[in-house]
Amino acid sequence: MKKLVLTIGIFLFLSVTIKAQPNANSAQNNKNAPQIKFENVVYDYGTIFQNGDGNCEFKFKNTGKEPLILTTVRSSCGCTVPKWPQEPILPGKSAAIKVKYDTRRLGIINKQITVRSNAIESTIVLRIKGRITTKPKETVPAKQLDKNSSPVMK
Repeated sequence: MKKLVLTIGIFLFLSVTIKAQPNANSAQNNKNAPQIKFENVVYDYGTIFQNGDGNCEFKFKNTGKEPLILTTVRSSCGCTVPKWPQEPILPGKSAAIKVKYDTRRLGIINKQITVRSNAIESTIVLRIKGRITTKPKETVPAKQLDKNSSPVMK
């Protein structure tokens, strides 16, 4: 009896959960749906020094006819922290996703930021890349002194 009640409970929970999920094709079928257009989907830091500036941003525009809502923005690693607008982006308006990469780590940068929204293209993957190297040690050239010379007097 307990197994039957548990089975029915699980079945009801799953059916309610599945029914509550928005239809993934609803934005694709709506010709007025928001559209997200990024200026660039890859940011190349090039070569930067350890503990350097790891900030970048991905600018985008809502080219659709309804407000754009970014539901989640997640990075592939804890060393990459995205910040995104929480308010809807109205049609024709622009905004940016700001990304901070932890530049304490040496080596190649190759990380992804996954953006999910209510746009026609509901999932977009952004990428950051580059290389972090150690900063060269600063040295002051040694001044060659001639011990046999005398100071010049004016």
